[in-house]
Amino acid sequence: MPAPQTELKLYNTLTRTKEVFEPIDAENLRMYVCGPTVYDYAHIGNARPVIVFDVLFRLLRHIYGENQVTYVRNITDVDDKINARAVRDFPDLPLNQAIREVTEKTANQYLADMTALGCLEPTHQPRATEFVLPRDDGKADMEGMIQILLDKGNAYVVTGPQGREVLFRVNSMSDYGALSNRKLEDQQAGARVAVEGHKENPGDFVLWKESGQTEPGWDGTFNGEVINGRPGWHIECSAMSEAYLGETFDIHGGGLDLIFPHHENEIAQSRCVHGSDAMANVWMHNGFLQVEGQKMSKSLGNFHTVHDVLETDKVGGRKWPGEVVRLTMLMTHYREPIDFTVKRLEEAESVLEKWRRRIDEEKQSVSVDQFADELADDLDCSSIMKTLNQMSGASLKKAAALIGFDLSPKQAEFDVEAIVEERLAFIADKNWAEADRIRDELLDQGIQLKDSKASETGERVTTWEVKR
Repeated sequence: MPAPQTELKLYNTLTRTKEVFEPIDAENLRMYVCGPTVYDYAHIGNARPVIVFDVLFRLLRHIYGENQVTYVRNITDVDDKINARAVRDFPDLPLNQAIREVTEKTANQYLADMTALGCLEPTHQPRATEFVLPRDDGKADMEGMIQILLDKGNAYVVTGPQGREVLFRVNSMSDYGALSNRKLEDQQAGARVAVEGHKENPGDFVLWKESGQTEPGWDGTFNGEVINGRPGWHIECSAMSEAYLGETFDIHGGGLDLIFPHHENEIAQSRCVHGSDAMANVWMHNGFLQVEGQKMSKSLGNFHTVHDVLETDKVGGRKWPGEVVRLTMLMTHYREPIDFTVKRLEEAESVLEKWRRRIDEEKQSVSVDQFADELADDLDCSSIMKTLNQMSGASLKKAAALIGFDLSPKQAEFDVEAIVEERLAFIADKNWAEADRIRDELLDQGIQLKDSKASETGERVTTWEVKR
């Protein structure tokens, strides 16, 4: 494959420098981004990394080719609240199946919300529950990785206040803390881990913890001992990334809040399992998000889900189109903190309207390749906005598409819900021909219907999403 003409430069949290990106394999670019815990609807802070790394995904495809990039974004459905609710609501089902029943609605809403924000689907979207125990296909799993760490002396089994635990031994890794730039002696235990006297080091973190008699869990076997329990948070991403991207891959992304402990501990686990120098070569992190100048929190009344912003009047007294929310996120450089405000949403909406008015103009402007070169300087969307505002015609349309905006004339709005209800009435009458006609006509207009059955009533449920 010939060398790409565009030189991509990315800020690497691990080295704290902006570097020229050198892929491990130019014909197989590999990127992993930490996804949501699907206990509830995603909030707008969750949307920022998805949008940021969607732009990077698009840019990598532009530079190296659409079929040369593998993008994995996981879904975390291993969580104590989720597990407890699954056993409570579906006691007769196997745990994985019960969890799927609990999380299906929120996971589907997450995917629909991200599609509405103009994001492409990742190549793979693995669920944590599918990688806890050994798999039929031989892909990496959490139990297997934990046993390797035990075999190598990087982990140990101990009895804590809540039962048996498998802990990672941080002293076994000489450069632990390099990503977060923290000295080992300054480390505190990570999220979801209490500092207890049974640990060799306060920074030792949970790989597996035993479940109580009334708590759900999986039968994991460690050093020949069966411990019914559940995995720690960090081992999930180590298993899922290896399963699809291998021992070492190109880029790992996520929010700034994940540097420590999550990403630091992912690195420790994965490198010790494989005896490698790196889990990923480039680590990228987007900045924090606040709302109207304040930290987003339910107590302040400024906690907004993506669904709130797109579908209700809770923000500025109106619904906001997904493209407006997307542009609002991109007008600030991804590594900088962002203030999500109504004024900023209004500004983004005005910018999009101006772009659409210039689509029919053909003034001389920078080329799409020049635009891509600017974007390739660490995804500097905040600077390339100036360039977009100087572009017109086909060049503007192509450049906007590169960062996820379709500037084609908007189709006339129609009431999809009413059409869906009409189709359900035809299905109730067993008029399959008319039901199929409506489905196909909506698909031609970019609306895809999904039929399923409600888990409790068995009634047909039809959802829809805009396909891009």
